Amino acid sequence: MGTILIVDDSGFMRGYLKRMIQEHGYTDVIDAADGQEAINVYKYCNPAIVFLDITMPNVDGLTALEEIIKFNPDAKVVMCSAIGTESNVIKALQLGAIDFIVKPKFDGLIDVLNKHCHTY
Repeated sequence: MGTILIVDDSGFMRGYLKRMIQEHGYTDVIDAADGQEAINVYKYCNPAIVFLDITMPNVDGLTALEEIIKFNPDAKVVMCSAIGTESNVIKALQLGAIDFIVKPKFDGLIDVLNKHCHTY
């Protein structure tokens, strides 16, 4: 099991997602508040998986996704957005995201974690 990075400009949403993940036994969870911070933290920590919001100030999630994938083409990035429009989903997957989860329900979150961050 590796580090999990949560990126969202909402402190409440970061905390909510972190608690949800930790309740399922994933304890190494870090967070970032915008896309630029996500890029910096990713390069420094090389997390096992990233949960990345799309709409954020400074650097948006799709731009951050592009930069993370340029840095590590094998990065596991899951986009999390309340704006689950077909165009956002398609764009994120084309840029290299491995999945797309709609907030605030986060349906499928634990399945994605179990698939990509094994807890052996």
